[in-house]
Amino acid sequence: MREYAETGLVALDLANTWDEYLDVPERLPSVEALALFCRALSIPAPAPPTPADLAEARETRARLRGILATAPAGRAAALAAWAGTLPLRPAITMADGLPLLRPAPAEDRLSVLLAARAIDDLLSLASSGEWERLRLCAATPCRDAFLDRSRPGRRLFCSTRCANRAHAAVSRARRR
Repeated sequence: MREYAETGLVALDLANTWDEYLDVPERLPSVEALALFCRALSIPAPAPPTPADLAEARETRARLRGILATAPAGRAAALAAWAGTLPLRPAITMADGLPLLRPAPAEDRLSVLLAARAIDDLLSLASSGEWERLRLCAATPCRDAFLDRSRPGRRLFCSTRCANRAHAAVSRARRR
């Protein structure tokens, strides 16, 4: 099974906790799995996760997947609309001697903490110029999110697993 903290970005790793290639695609099947996810990504859960936290985390994942599926031009509006529905407050932190404005949870709920970290990740990607390189895998049925860090910026697949399967399918279709 894949690790939870594959990218270290809560936005991508949470979105990718649904894997169509698995017999059971849900990678957050229990509160124990949610706790493991939080530990892997250094998310300080306010309390041990509950079934309600698990349901809310899955809803957060669904919102993230919807935002990531949006074209880059409309993604900012979708992100802003989602952020506007959450109990977030601005927080100023220091990084390398510079102040940074970040979203912080205004409520002590795990789903709000996950959402705040995911929004912060996406805003950081946008400010670093990597917004356009945020993609969904082109392989069917996979729809994992990934950050294209290839030099030309034309990567289509989230992994070699998906690339190999897609190329094999094209090759088989050509031979028919």
